[in-house]
Amino acid sequence: MSIIIAGERSGVGKTTVTLALLAALRQRSQRVQSFKVGPDYIDPMFHSYVTGRSCRNLDPVLTSESYVQQCFEQQSREAEYALVEGVMGLFDGATGVDDFGSTAHVARVLDLPILLILNCSSLSRSIAAIAHGYRTFDPRLKFAGVVLNRVGSDRHLELLTDALKPLNLPILGVLRRQDDIVIPDRHLGLIPTAELADLNALVDRLAHLGETCFDWTNLLPLLECKTNYSTLKPQFSHPKIRLAIAQDAAFSFYYADNLDLLKQLGAELVEWSPLKDSELPKGTQGLYFGGGFPEVFAAELTQNHLARHAVQTAIRSGMPTYAECGGLMYLCEQIVDFNERSHPMTGILPTTATMGKRLTLGYRQATALQNSPIVQVGDRVWGHEFHRSTVTASEQPLFNLRGYHSNIPLKSEGWQRYQVHASYTHLHFGAQPELPMRFIQHCLKYGDYRTSV
Repeated sequence: MSIIIAGERSGVGKTTVTLALLAALRQRSQRVQSFKVGPDYIDPMFHSYVTGRSCRNLDPVLTSESYVQQCFEQQSREAEYALVEGVMGLFDGATGVDDFGSTAHVARVLDLPILLILNCSSLSRSIAAIAHGYRTFDPRLKFAGVVLNRVGSDRHLELLTDALKPLNLPILGVLRRQDDIVIPDRHLGLIPTAELADLNALVDRLAHLGETCFDWTNLLPLLECKTNYSTLKPQFSHPKIRLAIAQDAAFSFYYADNLDLLKQLGAELVEWSPLKDSELPKGTQGLYFGGGFPEVFAAELTQNHLARHAVQTAIRSGMPTYAECGGLMYLCEQIVDFNERSHPMTGILPTTATMGKRLTLGYRQATALQNSPIVQVGDRVWGHEFHRSTVTASEQPLFNLRGYHSNIPLKSEGWQRYQVHASYTHLHFGAQPELPMRFIQHCLKYGDYRTSV
């Protein structure tokens, strides 16, 4: 069993409540599995820091309903407690037409009860109308109860409790206004865990909040996984290849399922840092640059001449390379930051990444216009964009993009050069295993070629 943490809207406190519950659960068990609805990377970093286990994204748009069920069942099987954090408001999905991809959609797919967080600031009896509306809007949904957030006083709590009594909707948590925990953010959301120096103190405070602000007598049974846990992993027989994963404060956006699939297909994942390391790991046969914040660390990336030269040499020798968003920016000639300062990068792609104020955000249906180490001409894949930078257009773009539920072309983007697949479009391999399989095959061919020459 598990529950899904939902908000009546964005900014209501989903992440704080989720992290408080996870921190309190971690004090009880080493086997706490978390999940995040949607394509987000940063919230799962905080989950993983608290639990010590990789958070899993549940996104039926990027994958499928069946994959969401499979992922949840498989990962929960190895845990004693499980918890899902929702996305945006309960019914907010990929489009306003329906709730596909929303927290409500995933709750139905997994048949999980919902713990609804309500922002009680400036409300008393009206809270009952809000709770009643959310509970009855979709009769297919089950509700475990509510969490009252931003409660101002004991009298305020009394008014809220009296208003909710006729609904028979359990109050499973109460957070006072002074309980607010602020996690620093910037232009793409929360600041990642690797950049927060006092994160352990924050987790301790979250654990205290979790222990003292929730009704654990009624909540804990809802979070217990009923199946017997197992640490057995599937065994695969594939030729091994060494795949260098850029992993540091500048590059940290990776879906755990993507990394697992690559390992299952024979990849030995070796972490390295474009910020600090002077060379690629020995025996590297492929490169994977995830997203992140290269614009924040552009000066440091520029100063690491040896790393930039190592990447240039490897890629120009034909090493297969997969670069998403921030990874694409690192492969450009330069990054122009928010202060209009230019920072030379690796120069693999003949373009400049320029930071701007406009946020590009949304699901994308991408049709491949060229072959790459990941896709073949005509392939249609689902991805997600989330960035504030732009690059000059490629003369031979990698993808033609369309929005979700739209036949109107958005733009063409992405680059294929040498053996590089570089795009702003983040991909989840879960329901598209042929993508990492192609990448592994290209890496094997490269390794065979280097051995023979």
